Amino acid sequence: MNHDQLAGNSAAHALLKVLNDHGVDRVYLVPGESFLGLLDALSDFPQIDVVNCRHEAGAGFMACADGRLRQIPGVLMVSRGPGASHAAIAIHTAEQDAIPLIMIVGQIPKADLRKRAFQEIDYSVMFGDIAKWVEEVTDPTQLAAACWKAIRIATSGRPGPVVLVVPEDIQQPEVDQPYWQSNPPLPTLLRQEDARRLAEMLRDARRPLIVAGGYLDREGGREVLIEFAERYQCPVVLAFRQQDLFPHKHPLYAGDLGLANPKSQIECFDQADLIVALGTLLDDITTQGYRFPRWPQPQQALVHVYPDHAVVGQHFAAQWPIVADPIDIMSQLIDCEPGVLQTAERKAWQQALLEHRKQWAAWPISRSYADGLAFAEVIKSLEQRAAPDWVLCLDAGTFAAPVYRHWRFAPPQRLLAPLVGAMGFGTPAALVAAMRMPDRPVICLLGDGCFQMSGQEMVLAAERQLPILFIVANNASYASIRIHQERHYPGRHRGTSLVNPDFVALMKGYGIDAQAVDSLSDFEACLDRVLTGWQQAPHERLAFGIEVRTSLIASLPPAKHA
Repeated sequence: MNHDQLAGNSAAHALLKVLNDHGVDRVYLVPGESFLGLLDALSDFPQIDVVNCRHEAGAGFMACADGRLRQIPGVLMVSRGPGASHAAIAIHTAEQDAIPLIMIVGQIPKADLRKRAFQEIDYSVMFGDIAKWVEEVTDPTQLAAACWKAIRIATSGRPGPVVLVVPEDIQQPEVDQPYWQSNPPLPTLLRQEDARRLAEMLRDARRPLIVAGGYLDREGGREVLIEFAERYQCPVVLAFRQQDLFPHKHPLYAGDLGLANPKSQIECFDQADLIVALGTLLDDITTQGYRFPRWPQPQQALVHVYPDHAVVGQHFAAQWPIVADPIDIMSQLIDCEPGVLQTAERKAWQQALLEHRKQWAAWPISRSYADGLAFAEVIKSLEQRAAPDWVLCLDAGTFAAPVYRHWRFAPPQRLLAPLVGAMGFGTPAALVAAMRMPDRPVICLLGDGCFQMSGQEMVLAAERQLPILFIVANNASYASIRIHQERHYPGRHRGTSLVNPDFVALMKGYGIDAQAVDSLSDFEACLDRVLTGWQQAPHERLAFGIEVRTSLIASLPPAKHA
């Protein structure tokens, strides 16, 4: 059977048709000979954008960012063995961050399976603990059905990653081309009497507190959260790295739960008599090591709403364990209209939370350091100039801490940051944000270590003329680990110093104009020049890079004195 007979009717076409019918319009890949059939079939789907990447980890992070922004699975295609191994970070990230993702792995011919053939891996063993589902398809007639199931699993309940393994010799046989469209699930709501009881509990609580999590990062989630909090006059604290879910200048904003909350703030949160956990996994960081609320039986009444029975009740015994979409449940409770009255105790509770948030979020006093600029000064200058449509993409590292602590997010500003703490996320996420939201400026903050993990992907910004401002904090160190060394093993710093390349030259080599700065005044002058140019000619925005020589000393804990 020749190629002309197969064109448009192969198993690979059937797989891509299922993806296309479910809204997938872009795939991220590093090409490999083990999925040549899929690459060939992509030629017949011009509506699906193909993003060629330089490394599978970069491609995987792009697929993660795409899945998070759209709540449609980000799709990653990699070759067997080395390709899949490089992309493993994407599976781990999608699992930890609850992101819908499908990784399609080209596999060895089916006749050679389980013979330890060249580059063979048993992916059910490799990814079984971190993927929601791993399926190796050996029948070409079943490939489309497996893809349809992969979409459903990746997006249902707690979203997550699916691995679809496709031997190279099942991609081109001719098969039927189905049309299978999944329908969204109907909303699961409380019984009316239960909704009224819960509304009354919210009304009567003296110190209620909402903990809002990542499941609300979807259409309508932010708006309903604001309306729900206002209707019940309930303060809102945000789960780990979900700072853009609620406006920080809102009088009901109580702060966030992160890696370094002061003890006094957590003690204040713990005085709540009702905790309403909406769309959060109640993971270890959000719960401060499973100490807020108290594990496993909270001292407060706990309402936990998440659309996955494996999440609700996993760690904490909730008085109201509700397996449902929290957006739907909030909408139902808003309609109950309980007529909440602001008592003196409630007002005092809200004021106490506000004071703790203000103290923690206050910008540090400016100081000079001999080894460079404190990066918090850079973040402060950015925040002062931030427009409502900015998208902030962070990589992992100490440089990002001032954003989480001090930046006052105001929707529709967006934050894309890795909950899993994976270095290398920032540049790929920024590229996806710029492609998905081409009219919005994207600011990408990177450490010097992060830049060198996936920075090569920024060539895509030059190729597609994406409006991204890359800001690289260069302190010649893996600073997050250096901080831990200094705390636990003072003065012993093996393995955390970096000898860095010329970042400006690198960015220019990738086709992006760039400049290095040493002082705050130079940074602000460069920043203002870029932002002014973007504002004056929004349709001519080009990527730009700024390398900031930053202080390591400013990040380290104060020296211990005898």
